[in-house]
Amino acid sequence: MSHTKTVLPNPVLSSPIVNTPKTFLQGLVAVIFAILVSFQILTVAAHAQTKHFYAHDKANLASIDHSAWNALLGSYVKTLPSGLNAVYYKKLKAESSSKLTGYLNKMQAVKISGYNRDEQFAYWANLYNAKTLDIIIQHYPVATIRDIDISGLFSNGPWGKKVLKVEGQSLSLNDIEHKILRPIWKDPRVHYAVNCASIGCPNLGKTAFSGKNISAQLDQAASDYINSPRGVKVSANSRVTASKIFNWYGKDFGGNDTSLLAHFRKYADDSLKQKLKNSRSISSYTYNWNLNEIK
Repeated sequence: MSHTKTVLPNPVLSSPIVNTPKTFLQGLVAVIFAILVSFQILTVAAHAQTKHFYAHDKANLASIDHSAWNALLGSYVKTLPSGLNAVYYKKLKAESSSKLTGYLNKMQAVKISGYNRDEQFAYWANLYNAKTLDIIIQHYPVATIRDIDISGLFSNGPWGKKVLKVEGQSLSLNDIEHKILRPIWKDPRVHYAVNCASIGCPNLGKTAFSGKNISAQLDQAASDYINSPRGVKVSANSRVTASKIFNWYGKDFGGNDTSLLAHFRKYADDSLKQKLKNSRSISSYTYNWNLNEIK
């Protein structure tokens, strides 16, 4: 007969019915808490990173040379009969990718925090658009920029990836648009300046932005977009269909339909202004993500 002591299982410790759900919930809470803390740390760090670019020198009247970018835009951006400014991406990739790289390298060497606000706006808008074209030609051919999934597992498109370095700070396209341009300037015309390489987007200009002319250029970009069917369309019964940009970033335009319609009327030509006369709300939103290319 064996004298080994038999140890009976503790029902509280071993029962899957009693123990497992509690342990699972505790673990789940711990994981969620860790994720939230990590997200908060990353958010604070990202804010501190881009806060650097809030600095400026209003007394500095120097201009940044964007002539190389201006030449590329003049050569590879054409206005179609529809009014869309489209890009010869294939030709740009074959003929001038090194020139585009050279311009981007030159811009990343600029100490932009030492310039005045107008020069800074032009710089960031030009840098954003030039890098967008660079990303497209690196992955060309593509049907849409959203297919360039380089930003991480849960993100479409290239906007979240750190693709530039300015004054030692690694930056993504999202950083430039949402952590520099929008919060510093608080100007809805930002959305007419940055181009996402899509048919639905406001036009990529055929000339570079300039600090000396930036306000007039932004007004023209706003007018061009709002008076195109890609921006605003009004049916015979005054129903307004607008670009989804005005829905995605509604707060930048006042946060409601009344303020948005006032914004449209501000930049509308006589024809559109007449059509908007009896409009009181936005009926629907639309957007075309297809690449703004000339094949």
